[in-house]
Amino acid sequence: MIPPPEIIRVTTPRVACDGAGEIAPALGHPRVWLQIDDTGYVDCGYCDRRFVLTGGPADGADQSQLRDHGDGAGR
Repeated sequence: MIPPPEIIRVTTPRVACDGAGEIAPALGHPRVWLQIDDTGYVDCGYCDRRFVLTGGPADGADQSQLRDHGDGAGR
């Protein structure tokens, strides 16, 4: 498996992603809300960023060994 391009650790299970970061927000993607479930992580369907819940089961895990896990962009 290929590791995700960017891992962001968060403290809440509901996160928003708009693809912005080091690029201008206008060059990102539409803002989507993602929900982290009992796996402890979720991947953005647009930009593949991985959001990992701090203290959750995926925190500290080898991210390259975890399967892609999204809850669907736009949900």
